[in-house]
Amino acid sequence: MADDAQDPDIDDLKRRMDGAMSSLKQEFATLRTGRASATMVEPIHVDAYGQPTPINQVGTVNVPEPRMVTINVWDKSMIGKVEKAIRESGLGINPVVDGPIIRLPIPELNEERRRELSKVASQYAEHARVAIRNVRRDGMDQLKKAKANGMSEDDHKVWSAEVQEITDAAIANVDRALETKQEEIMQV
Repeated sequence: MADDAQDPDIDDLKRRMDGAMSSLKQEFATLRTGRASATMVEPIHVDAYGQPTPINQVGTVNVPEPRMVTINVWDKSMIGKVEKAIRESGLGINPVVDGPIIRLPIPELNEERRRELSKVASQYAEHARVAIRNVRRDGMDQLKKAKANGMSEDDHKVWSAEVQEITDAAIANVDRALETKQEEIMQV
């Protein structure tokens, strides 16, 4: 490969594709699967002291049972705000206040809700695939510019194959993650 200045930045492309995958994992973590998980409440922010604050910064989040999440609120004056934030979050869970502890009983998911969640997971995965394909397109655009600036045909083919290879690997990772999440959602 004659001129390294023309070569696409494969590490940058991989990093960006990995970013799409980690974003997908964060989105998957917010999906309720019928089993308790501390990550379910991570996206919830509480209006604490005039600032939107992540719920894990106003209390300790625990999973004492497979179908129960507890939040031990540190500042007793925040209990009502934490409860309100959970109710308004769209999780579909009714918090139960027990002194400084807020309990979140996770109800069993019915078949219809499982299918809906599975479709949402599929949409999240498709967004990740699109992001990965956009990174691939950027890499291919870099190659076209490099070819126009004198990159040899052989180098162009080698780099194109490399970009396609990392794209295929990233999309396979998304598909595996989706399959795992859908199995988790559909498990009764």
